[in-house]
Order: sequence, then structure tokens, then C-alpha cells
Amino acid sequence: TAFADVFPCLLISEASLDDLNARLEQPVDMRRFRPNVVVAGSHEPYAEDGWIGSYLYAKDGTAGLYVANRCVRCVMPNVDPDQGAPLGLEPLRTLQSYRRVDPASKYKACFGVNLIP
Repeated sequence: TAFADVFPCLLISEASLDDLNARLEQPVDMRRFRPNVVVAGSHEPYAEDGWIGSYLYAKDGTAGLYVANRCVRCVMPNVDPDQGAPLGLEPLRTLQSYRRVDPASKYKACFGVNLIP
């Protein structure tokens, strides 16, 4: 989108969102994270972390996207995408409790991976 802050594309798997929602009192919609690519299927939660350094292609072999790194999350997932209003501390607070997984950003939660076309 025209409002990307660091990378042009973000990928999140449905399995990762399902895992996060199982930890929340109130489930959140995928739109809260503003991904460009959503991966469906029976992947393990956070499988996308293992795709870093790889290229993803469409079934016909076109549209390659490079998986650059984990997405370090800001407060945007705590903002209603329809109204632009803050909705409290979740889901970032819960992500902070278990998704500090990037050694380069050890005090930040990660969710999804950044892509480069």
C-alpha cells in the first residue's frame, strides 16, 4: 500500500493468527496486521519464520517474492483498521509475552515476515 513504513509487502499465515487468537480473550481479525499476503493451509504456526532467505513464487512460477526478515511489530495492530482509533493494548501485549524471537530486535515482538518483490 501507499502507507507501508519499512517493507513493501507483509506475509502472515492463518496458522500464526490462529495461535495468537487462542492466547487472546478477544480474537482479532487478520486485517489488524495489514498483511498483503495471507497463507492458508495446514502450516505450523510461525512456519513463515523459517522461510526467511527464500523466494516464494506463484504456482505458475511467476511473481517471485523474497522473504527478507521477521516483521517487528509496532502499535498498528492495536488500532481499528476501519475507524483508525486505538483499541487498547492487545494484541501487541500478548505478542510481547511470547514472540520476542528476533536477536536483532530482542525487546520487540515479531509477527509475520517482510517481503521484497
